[in-house]
Amino acid sequence: MNAASKSAVSPARRRFFKNSAALTVAFSFAPALELGAQQASSTARLPGSLNDNRMLNGWLAVNGDGSVTIFTGKVELGQGITTALIQIAADELDIDVKRIHIVSGDTARTPNEGVTSGSLSIQDSGTALRFACAEARELLFQAAGVKLGVRTAALTVEDGTVMNPAGQKTTYRELATEGMFKREASARARPKSPNELKVVGRDEKRRDIPPKVTGGEAYVHDMRLPGMLFGRVVRPPSPRARLVSFDETAARRMPGVLAMVRDGSFIGVAAEREEQAIAAMQAIRKSAKWEEKPDLPPVGAALYERMNKATSIDTVVSTIAGPAPAPGAKRFEADYTRPFQAHASIGPSCAVAHWQAGRLNVWTHSQGVYPLRGDLAKALRVPETDIVVSHREGAGCYGHNGADDVALDAALVARAAGGRPVKLQWMRDDEFAWEPYGSAMAMRLGAALDAGGQIVDWTHDVWSHTHSTRPYDPGGCNLLAAWHLADPVKAAPARNIPQPSGGSDRNAIPLYAFARQKVTNHLLPDMPVRVSALRTLGAYGNVFALESFMDELAAAAGADPVAFRLRHLKDARARAVIEAAVSKVGWQANSLHGLAGEAPANIRRGRGIGFAKYKNLAVYCAVVADVEVDTTSGNVRVTRAVGAAEAGLIINPDGFRNQIEGGIIQSASWTLREAVNYDATRMLTRSWTDYPILRFGDIPAVEVVLINRPEERSLGVGEGSQGPTAAAIANAVNHATGKRIRDLPLTPARVKAALA
Repeated sequence: MNAASKSAVSPARRRFFKNSAALTVAFSFAPALELGAQQASSTARLPGSLNDNRMLNGWLAVNGDGSVTIFTGKVELGQGITTALIQIAADELDIDVKRIHIVSGDTARTPNEGVTSGSLSIQDSGTALRFACAEARELLFQAAGVKLGVRTAALTVEDGTVMNPAGQKTTYRELATEGMFKREASARARPKSPNELKVVGRDEKRRDIPPKVTGGEAYVHDMRLPGMLFGRVVRPPSPRARLVSFDETAARRMPGVLAMVRDGSFIGVAAEREEQAIAAMQAIRKSAKWEEKPDLPPVGAALYERMNKATSIDTVVSTIAGPAPAPGAKRFEADYTRPFQAHASIGPSCAVAHWQAGRLNVWTHSQGVYPLRGDLAKALRVPETDIVVSHREGAGCYGHNGADDVALDAALVARAAGGRPVKLQWMRDDEFAWEPYGSAMAMRLGAALDAGGQIVDWTHDVWSHTHSTRPYDPGGCNLLAAWHLADPVKAAPARNIPQPSGGSDRNAIPLYAFARQKVTNHLLPDMPVRVSALRTLGAYGNVFALESFMDELAAAAGADPVAFRLRHLKDARARAVIEAAVSKVGWQANSLHGLAGEAPANIRRGRGIGFAKYKNLAVYCAVVADVEVDTTSGNVRVTRAVGAAEAGLIINPDGFRNQIEGGIIQSASWTLREAVNYDATRMLTRSWTDYPILRFGDIPAVEVVLINRPEERSLGVGEGSQGPTAAAIANAVNHATGKRIRDLPLTPARVKAALA
């Protein structure tokens, strides 16, 4: 383990739930860098994740064959981040991307960068790598200047080969010494300015795609280790059920069964073949007897009424004490809701665990290998130093799904496997019933309009459970099996991620300029349904509510929705993405907004817009959605979606475009279809039949307009389009039908009820 890895655990504890975007110097290409003038010391703040992982050799190494390996604590989740980080390193080092290798998310090799979440990888890891590679290049040039007998300013470099004016050459491989990068980074080397970049800003083929489309070893699910066993876990039938008994003897005698664990209410089994493990799991489930409690919350409207009245921790997260509205101002209020929603990962959660001489290796698709290692140590009651956690991709995630939980399952079963590795995979019903959901939310918005149709007062209240119960909370252990053991480790208490990033109140603070406003977060600490981070956290619900309300207020003011937004928006970059989106679709004010063509009598067409700057810190995104509403069936179909986005300097245009496209499609599925169902005792969502998602035939035509601002720092893009898409669809449905639906999802039954 390198020095950066050893020293990184303690800062991670101190940083728990702090917003790294607010605390780091963001990814900037400005030639004048304040940090570059700082003297390196143990207290001087360094850019991005470099601040908590200061050793230069923790970020890169020059290999014996002349290639370069870069190290990042951020992991690939399908967002293309490893490719983008390679592009950044290639430019700063002047080396071909083909000769750069990347190691990500490994507690034995990479820096501790916490969790890959919040669209922060470019801002945090990209910034750190950029400054680390710039400093490494400077050190290599200093060595080349000595060797070639010239000042460093006279040297040129191409693909790692350095040359002086006389044509004499040397290479990074020849220049790099064992101890060259074994030093604390200073951030004094000047990274390249925008006009010097050659790799950043161009489309680059993704490193992670080929094995996914050719049947290669792409995911942790594909791993095969010598002597590996296959595991399954038997979960209780309901969230707080307690195991009374099961026929352990019969299960142990089943074909292929080699290991079994019963610890409290946790049951796990491992067998030589996967189908044998499944058969044993099914037999145990059939014979098991449990004590259950009917303590789940109500569903539908009763759920949100209960949330509004429940005990809450109230925090005013934003206030502007402007003048009170004039007596003639009109007051408006509206309530919006979103349900509990699942990650619904296509591949059920999976992990591989191997115990050797009391030490544990885990391969996982967790988004945070260091936090996971910390909670594994708590649950298994072993030192963190005896555990190595290595990332492998999983088939779907984007938030806190079952990836961390299944790692503990695998470790518990592997401990009984006599030194053989165990691959343990959840079943589909495990995934749906036991993963942490995105919290239900109830949002109440209020506003006052003056005689000129200007918003002169604004309030936003949000009631929600927490949006993060990820590992490594200092107040407990957030791994599912840890709570089911005979000697359990308690779960951590509910917390809200503080602003400016926010959790349940993420994006509740409007970017629009209001003279008077108050935004209040009501955190519900009691969690009868397990919840945690689902992509965008509270931003999806808050942007849906905020942007729906803006349309309602525009209608009350007799204004076009786009013109109304621009009237209240001072941020020039925000205005530009809205204008780019409406220009692309040919938006026509106070009309069908450019929609043309006749439709059948039962089909009504509409167009709507939604906008947000994700977390008010990251990508600017506006989405225009076209819908067709079938008044007979109530079905809503999104036919076209146009997104316009801007995130400063674009690293990889194709990757950026993919993220906005993917977010639009994901949000369309959430907005039209997805909701978790349950009764008083059990989760009823257990299969794809219970949880329909958008199918390929329902996916709209998606177009994305990118605005590049090379003079601006790069911002995170991964979660920027989900909220605007939800609002755009809801506004389009209102435009088509004249009916405002404020409760998600917009199911056929809900639409038919509104039309009736």
